[in-house]
Amino acid sequence: MHGKNPKRGLLKGDGSVLEVKHIFATIQGEGPYAGHPAVFIRLGGCNLACEFCDTDFEDYQPMALESLLSKVLELSVNAQNTRVCDLVVITGGEPFRQPIEKLCNLLLGANFRVQIETNGTLYRPVDARVDIVCSPKHTGQGYAPLREDLLDRVTAMKFIISERDADYGTVADVGIGGRAIPIYVQPMDEHDEAQNRRNCEYTARLAQAHGYRLSMQLHKIIGIE
Repeated sequence: MHGKNPKRGLLKGDGSVLEVKHIFATIQGEGPYAGHPAVFIRLGGCNLACEFCDTDFEDYQPMALESLLSKVLELSVNAQNTRVCDLVVITGGEPFRQPIEKLCNLLLGANFRVQIETNGTLYRPVDARVDIVCSPKHTGQGYAPLREDLLDRVTAMKFIISERDADYGTVADVGIGGRAIPIYVQPMDEHDEAQNRRNCEYTARLAQAHGYRLSMQLHKIIGIE
């Protein structure tokens, strides 16, 4: 969206209907589950507007949970109707702006692993079995504050790294000191081949220097959604 999206606040309701942009089968390209077949639920709207964001999440439609689960089940099986995917990733936009507690419980009840990808500024009390990957975002005046209740639940931190942009030049102190949370560093996609190569090289050096884990957006490398 490159910072052009409207900033949207919390969505109220009981979670029986959610604003959904897209549901699709893919390979998780980032973070702890990189390389795992996954069904992505991309929810609409975000409370931030990051200039480097390359995800379209504004063209969304309301969808009932029953229809949503039915689509996930359909996408999780192969041509022989055998389940070959047990990971569901709830992303956005910012998924915690919507009441996703019921969705998480429904997916867990259907024996899926559930991962949420969040910017860390919003939180809802989801089941303890849900994995939460937090990717903090810079506001221009520093990183947006991360919620303490969310940090207590985070599975992994993922920092976007740019060689040329000082705001994204390193892993920032966002309040995770003293917590044993794995830290992933991921080169920023700046839609410039030469700059992206420098970002990759710089991020790899950063990972080696500090013991971070490198995340490389595998889905973009192999050319899938």
